[in-house]
Amino acid sequence: MNWDDLRIVAAVRDAGTYAGAGARLRVDETTVGRRLARIERALGARLFEAIDGVRKPTAQCEAVLAHVQAMANHVAEIGRVAERFAGLTGRFRIASTNAVAEEILSPRASRLLIANPGLSVQFLTSSENVTFSRWQADLAIRLRKPDKGDFTITKLGEFRLYLFEPAGESGAEPVICSYPEELGPIPETQFLKARGLQPRSRCIADNIRVVRTLISSHEAIGVLPDYLCADLLADRRLRATLLPRRRDVWLLVQTHLKRDPAARVVIDWLRDCFQDFSKL
Repeated sequence: MNWDDLRIVAAVRDAGTYAGAGARLRVDETTVGRRLARIERALGARLFEAIDGVRKPTAQCEAVLAHVQAMANHVAEIGRVAERFAGLTGRFRIASTNAVAEEILSPRASRLLIANPGLSVQFLTSSENVTFSRWQADLAIRLRKPDKGDFTITKLGEFRLYLFEPAGESGAEPVICSYPEELGPIPETQFLKARGLQPRSRCIADNIRVVRTLISSHEAIGVLPDYLCADLLADRRLRATLLPRRRDVWLLVQTHLKRDPAARVVIDWLRDCFQDFSKL
């Protein structure tokens, strides 16, 4: 039994005669009768009865035809797979910090994926840099420019930075938040050092959400990027100072993906994600 034989059953049901079924399937009447007889032997059931010169399906045939129709629907869907996934295809792993993925990339991911049904993305998030090798990530977003590496690097944009301090006097000295020593070259740390705040910091974190939580308590001082502090800027219990320097954002791309059309779509989407911040 095969799919072509099962189509014979549906054709006889629709046409009512072997001759009509043969005309539909472009085979002769004898072939229709022979193949139908083969199906009946395989099933051990009679599928049609001749009533007034018309082939009428039996109850067993109706049960078979229900399955045949379902199979026909699946065959039609298989034929439309290429339409559903027309265009570019590929799966890309994007490494970034947790905050960048949560605040900047994920809110805009549906726009990329709906417009490109053949693409999928995997976010690799960490407060530490994911090792950028061919086996761990395809694209990476870095807040510090790497010194060297076997990849293509371009500037994605930049963030504004704000120093937040309690606006009023609480009687207690605010807790100063800073970033780990290995982040000494970043503008946030350089600013805190210039203000004499870095040596006095008593809360050190590599996760900016920790710093943000302390600042929102109105009892701490710290520096945050603009994409994470819209509500803090509107908080009258806090005083915000715009830093003179901005934080650069860099995109690392595996060399073998530079000319990949699907990768270019993802790269352009990443640029769009950061474009709004760079314009400010």
